[in-house]
Amino acid sequence: EPVPLQDVARINASGKSGVLQGPELRTIFLGMDQARPELLFSNVKGKNPFKDKRVRQAFYQAIDIEAIKTKIMAGFSVPTGGLTPSSLGAYNDASLETRLPYDVAAARKLMAEAGYPEGFEVTLDCPNNRYVNDEEICQAIVAMWARIGVKTTQAAENMATFIQKVQNFDSSAYLLGWGVATFDAQYSLQSLVRTRTSGADGNFNFSKISDATVDRLVDAMKTETDVAKRNAMIREALVKTRDEVLIILSLI
Repeated sequence: EPVPLQDVARINASGKSGVLQGPELRTIFLGMDQARPELLFSNVKGKNPFKDKRVRQAFYQAIDIEAIKTKIMAGFSVPTGGLTPSSLGAYNDASLETRLPYDVAAARKLMAEAGYPEGFEVTLDCPNNRYVNDEEICQAIVAMWARIGVKTTQAAENMATFIQKVQNFDSSAYLLGWGVATFDAQYSLQSLVRTRTSGADGNFNFSKISDATVDRLVDAMKTETDVAKRNAMIREALVKTRDEVLIILSLI
């Protein structure tokens, strides 16, 4: 049975039951609309700030992930900067899980360089009944983004209506979780980052990310049988995803 985080210590101390704990296959991340010429649900007109890597990185570096881990998740989460959990996957490279530092001053500087020194308004869509403390994580992020001038409206709702909204691309920014059932990074890259076309290509790419390098690598790794060559492709695609801040990774 799933156990609320606040009850773990009590159950373990009961002498009758214990909680089995371990890392999840699922990674919690933030997606951002990177396609529309004008961002929905924002006061920015005629532009989409999330098309600018500096803005995406500013939003990333404004998140105090350790505070979320300790205060929201009671220590039961693993901050990550990687798309897949390296310790669980077929492709293991812990260096890809290193996060950019939490740095409000650096985030403010990036926002100013991008032309938004006072920040802007945006809506963050979140489920409130899907992941552990999903709504609470979003509430914390909203407060953190306020430190760089971003006025965020949080729209939290049950997963059934939330997922319809993001699947219809009716969102500017959203929180979602993704599990790698095959233990293979191609599954995540193909669904979340590759340009949306047909089939599994971009089928959960609700940000409409489109990066020619990632597309080429994902298509090549589908048929590459040489393990070393394929792992090199995977690593290059993961590095590109991380360095361009195509999505904001947060927790396992």
